[in-house]
Amino acid sequence: MNHRPHLLIIEDDDLQYEIYEDTLSAYQLTRTKTGSAALALLPRLQPDLLVLDHVLDQGERGLDFLPEFKELLPHVPIIIVSGALEVRQQVAALQGPRRAHYCLPKPVDIHELKRTVEIALSECSSREIIRQFESLERAHRIDAAELLSRSTDRLARQNEILARLQHSAERPNISALARDFKVARRTIIRDLQDLIRRGQLPENVYPEWQNPKEEP
Repeated sequence: MNHRPHLLIIEDDDLQYEIYEDTLSAYQLTRTKTGSAALALLPRLQPDLLVLDHVLDQGERGLDFLPEFKELLPHVPIIIVSGALEVRQQVAALQGPRRAHYCLPKPVDIHELKRTVEIALSECSSREIIRQFESLERAHRIDAAELLSRSTDRLARQNEILARLQHSAERPNISALARDFKVARRTIIRDLQDLIRRGQLPENVYPEWQNPKEEP
């Protein structure tokens, strides 16, 4: 069975969302009207793409949530669709490490929207990190190997943590895990948060994962 990409639409206008439903009917759609509601969904939902309006319900502003979305979903493409952004705001939204991938004006051109979603799904997401490392190598950046090593080490550590916890009914001993892997406690906490966000571990393994105690 072919995978139907899942799009998270953050849009408070009902008429605008109807346009999305018609134009993007080939995809699975989930809608929220605020950035706060979208953040609350992410522990249970792993979207393939975000469509983000800037002016949202309850006075929220979509661009204010970009850093958090990129932190939780670093390789998920984000398309901002808004008629309320000045040129300087559009440029700022598309620059820096916490950036969106595309910015489309309202009223949205449905053909451009459909084309942009297709491009984002085919060229962004997990492929982006590969292109970043290839770019670093071409530029002869000496830290490229180190960056790749860190990413690989983190994934290997998380897989090992997952294997241990899957066969244990006890709560994880964060201090013991930190000693075993020779990392800080905060690193183990971030690993547990990542595993829960991805749905690989249930929330009851570490119930305070969304609001962990401050670590030294």
